[in-house]
Amino acid sequence: MDAIAWEEECCPHRHVHSAKMAELKIATWNLNSIRARNDRLVAWLDANQPDVLCAQETKVVDELFPHEALASVGYRAVVHGQKTYNGVALIAKDEIQNVVCGFGDSIEDPQARFIGGTVCGVRVYSAYVPNGKSVGSEKYQYKLEWLARLKAFLARNESAGTPLALCGDWNIAPDDRDVHDPQLWEGGILCTDKEREALKAIVAWGVTDTFRLHCEEGGKFSWWDYRMLGFPKNKGLRIDHIYATDILKERCLGSVIDREERKGKGASDHAPVIATFEA
Repeated sequence: MDAIAWEEECCPHRHVHSAKMAELKIATWNLNSIRARNDRLVAWLDANQPDVLCAQETKVVDELFPHEALASVGYRAVVHGQKTYNGVALIAKDEIQNVVCGFGDSIEDPQARFIGGTVCGVRVYSAYVPNGKSVGSEKYQYKLEWLARLKAFLARNESAGTPLALCGDWNIAPDDRDVHDPQLWEGGILCTDKEREALKAIVAWGVTDTFRLHCEEGGKFSWWDYRMLGFPKNKGLRIDHIYATDILKERCLGSVIDREERKGKGASDHAPVIATFEA
């Protein structure tokens, strides 16, 4: 199937830039409350036109999710929400099929941190990995167990040979390039060896960090603390990632961090990350 036929059949709202190329734009963004960020989100969607946005920390029950506001700019959403904490969503122009929420394993877990669906022929997941709070704490152990459950979910339900994007706030800086002060953060939460090894185990299942396909240099961050002038001083971490299976990775045209969206009044402490793929 050529690009135009694929476009018409699988993703009719997606923009075709030329007769030879159609693009699929996948984004991820920890909103830190979708209701607090509603106006910024709607404006960002309208300006950037992603085909699908993986949202985290929506912090709202499903019944109060702002579907009407998204519909005003041509988007729909499937949601897995929770009052006050956590919450994930897929926001897309086109139909989102075969939706799953959570890992579907034998572990009872009330935290809404994982949702997936098929958009434009690509399996897309939005993950909000636990922060872990402090090294050695119960929440740190929960984080490591959660990551192991994610890997088991992929092994049980997906194939690395299919188009799949695994997106979200990972609460892990993969290596020292992703940390503004590696010495300061060494051995601390988000940067421990155990966290990084758990992430590497998921990557080894069959996905690649799309940002690193196009940028090897350090100092590029997606999160900055609200405190102590973290953003103006660029004291950040790169913890928001879009991973892609090989069949999708090979079509990756670029991956960027939208640092501009972290600026101004009412911004989330995270910036959106966008990966663009050739259809």
